[in-house]
Amino acid sequence: MYDGVMTCVNAQGGAMKDFPITIGLHQGLAFSRYLFNLILDVFIEHIQEAALRCMFCAYDIVLADEQMQESLVTGRGIVFYRILEAVPFQSNGDKIKLPPSCFTELSDQGALDKGPMYFQLSKVLEEGSSGMKVTDEEKKGTTHSGVLEFTANEGSVGLPPHVWNNLFSEVTPKSSLVEVRYFWLPKGTYAKLQPERVGFSDLPNHKAILETSLRQHATLSQGDILTVNYGEHAYKLRVLELKPSTSVSVLETDIEVDIVDPDTASEKTDQHVLLPLVFGKSQAGMVDEGNFVYYKFSIDNVIWEKIVADTSSIEVKLEAETDGGDTDLFISRHPLIFPTRHQHEWSSHDVGSKALILSSKDENLGAGIYSIGVYGFKGTTKYKISVAIQESSHQKLGQQASSVMSYMETDTEQCRNCKHYIPSRTIALHEAYCSRHNVTCQHAGCGVVLRIEESKNHIHCDRCGQAFQQGELEKHMKVFHEPLHCPCGIVLEKEQMVQHQISDCPLRLITCRFCGDMVQAGSSAVDIRDKLRGLTEHESVCGSRTAPCDSCGRSVMLKDMDIHQIAVHQRG
Repeated sequence: MYDGVMTCVNAQGGAMKDFPITIGLHQGLAFSRYLFNLILDVFIEHIQEAALRCMFCAYDIVLADEQMQESLVTGRGIVFYRILEAVPFQSNGDKIKLPPSCFTELSDQGALDKGPMYFQLSKVLEEGSSGMKVTDEEKKGTTHSGVLEFTANEGSVGLPPHVWNNLFSEVTPKSSLVEVRYFWLPKGTYAKLQPERVGFSDLPNHKAILETSLRQHATLSQGDILTVNYGEHAYKLRVLELKPSTSVSVLETDIEVDIVDPDTASEKTDQHVLLPLVFGKSQAGMVDEGNFVYYKFSIDNVIWEKIVADTSSIEVKLEAETDGGDTDLFISRHPLIFPTRHQHEWSSHDVGSKALILSSKDENLGAGIYSIGVYGFKGTTKYKISVAIQESSHQKLGQQASSVMSYMETDTEQCRNCKHYIPSRTIALHEAYCSRHNVTCQHAGCGVVLRIEESKNHIHCDRCGQAFQQGELEKHMKVFHEPLHCPCGIVLEKEQMVQHQISDCPLRLITCRFCGDMVQAGSSAVDIRDKLRGLTEHESVCGSRTAPCDSCGRSVMLKDMDIHQIAVHQRG
């Protein structure tokens, strides 16, 4: 027999409880073996844990070494790696803001001497804390960028919209960790882009517009979405292919760009699209209240020569179904590709069907491409729209004028009611009939003769004096006298707003005389000499760039090139 005390231990070897035991010899041997096995299991468990810790440490060392070697290769000898908190800021292009300490670290390694600096940005996934599974779409957060400045707060990186949108999905919170790594990129030689929607090819000289947008970028990465702004509209293009690498530099290099057609399955009805119109053929359509439907037609040199000769004119006709709906018609000449209610060159606001005649008398008319905007003024309206060439008949008009002149040279008298000239032999009969059935509008400057039953519907606007039918006044007041808000902040009525957006608005689009791109004009030039030249704010800055003179090779500012040619080379 054996009397004693047994101490029960836990797996970590800590004492739990002592209690007396009484066992026989055979039972004691069995119990000893049990204790030995228990101690052995605990020892093996500790050995395994230590081995795993050693293995993980070795793995971390190998991984760190691999990352160091990878950084040396991708950075061409520059090793820079930071995990920073992403903070969005408004800017065009792909250049980020880094903290001042990053400048010191990069400068110490000689990165500033190696030319433009590029960075690979990857979002750091925080998996496991929320227990939510990370989707494949969320894992695709890698892009590249240049650097704008080193003024960000320590521990953060400023991301412009282009970089932010390519790194994060819409549901990503505005505070996220980003891995920033110095990365060497080759100069790009080829890029294939695909617009997400139709309509980008309708932009006048769209490749030049794309080139202007790329000037604000330092890099391109395959799979990224590139946003190209044109006026108030933004077009998104996906980067399908790049050469010689999947990520390239676009600084100081010539890139061959292919733009492929968008997928038809991705088209949406809310995208601005110009539907082509053929002369002489009508096209049916439908527009909802507050929306636009756009069309386009072109005047070639043959048609323009007929218009200049005053033998033809262009008729834009809209036949609408008057079933509770109504439309407005707007026309603009490119580069204004999407006319609006307060940005257009021609318009018609008649109730129901309407037509616009474009002739040689219009100063804005010329050979080129034109856009038509059908605006849903009220309700849903079905319509048919057409563009036709109208032939003028000058001979008949001349004969009519001659006959009228010869007719007025005969013995005539003026009717006291309608003010028309009537042959003297029938004037008494005419005046008796005219005074019973007709009435003359007494509004200043009007004097139109109306049937008595029609005069009840004839009214004039109290603000501008224009004449209307009774049912047209409400629309006239809403269209012409309701204040409109320009994006630049000014508030004007329609006629003043149209003129403002043509000549004064700083947000209006102009063709820069120096770079040839469609850009926002900006405010007036700061330099008094540029202001006297009629240069806009953009042209004043853009024209300050220098270029070598073709004759002498001297570097001259673009805006002074014409003066240089006259003063130095005596060229008119």
